[in-house]
Amino acid sequence: MKEDYHKWHSYYLNREFEMLVFGHEGRPLVLFPASRARYYQAKDEGLISAVSHLIESGKIKIYCPDSVDSESWYNYSIHPSDRVKNHNGYECLIIKDVIEFAKHETGAEKVGVAGCGFGAYHALNIALRHPDMIDSIISLDGSFDIKRFIYGYYDDNCYFNSPLDYLPGLQDEWYIERIRSMNINFGIGEYDKHLWENKRISGLLASKNINHNFEVIEGRECDWNLWRDLFSRCLERLFY
Repeated sequence: MKEDYHKWHSYYLNREFEMLVFGHEGRPLVLFPASRARYYQAKDEGLISAVSHLIESGKIKIYCPDSVDSESWYNYSIHPSDRVKNHNGYECLIIKDVIEFAKHETGAEKVGVAGCGFGAYHALNIALRHPDMIDSIISLDGSFDIKRFIYGYYDDNCYFNSPLDYLPGLQDEWYIERIRSMNINFGIGEYDKHLWENKRISGLLASKNINHNFEVIEGRECDWNLWRDLFSRCLERLFY
C-alpha cells in the first residue's frame, strides 16, 4: 500500500503540521484522529488495514491529519474563548491545507470526512459548516457536546461549533440542500456513553428531512474492534 508522509509549516497554526496519506488514487477521505491523538493513530489501530482492499484497488485515498485537541478544546490552561479560537485555526488548516490538497491530488470536487470518538465531532462539524466541500460523513461513536470544554462560557464561536445547538436553528436552504446530498453514516454501540448525543443528532437531521444511516450495535460499547468493523462497513456503502 502506498503511504506518504507530509510535514509543512501551516500559516493557520503558525507551526509545523504532520499528516499521513494512504493510497495512490480514488475518492479522497479525510480521517480525523480520536481525542488528542496523532496523525498515525488510524494506521496503528488498524483502521487503515481494515479498508486496505479499497485503498489498494484505487477506490479511495485516505488523508490522516494530526489533531490540535490538546491546544484547543482540551487545553484547560487557557480561557475557553481561546480554546475555540485555536479550534477555528485548526478548521482553517483542514480546509485550506488538507482538503484543498486532497482535491488537487485526486481531481475530486469534494471530499469525504470520517472519525471515531472526538474525531467524529470534527468530521460532522466541518461537514455541516462547509457542505459545499464534503460529499460523505462517517461518524463513529461521535461526541458532540462541546459545553463540557467551555465551563459555562458561550459566544458565537462556541454556538457555531456546536452541532447540537446550531442544527435546530438551521433554516438556510443553501446549507440544507447540500447536506441532503451527502452520504451520511453514524455507528455506535448500544451501551456507549455518547449514544444520546448521536440519537439527538440523528433526530435533528431527520427533522430536516436529511437522509442518513444510523446504526446502533446491540450489546456493545465502542472500542477499536467495533470501530474497525463499522468503518469498513460504512466505506463499503459508498462503493457497493
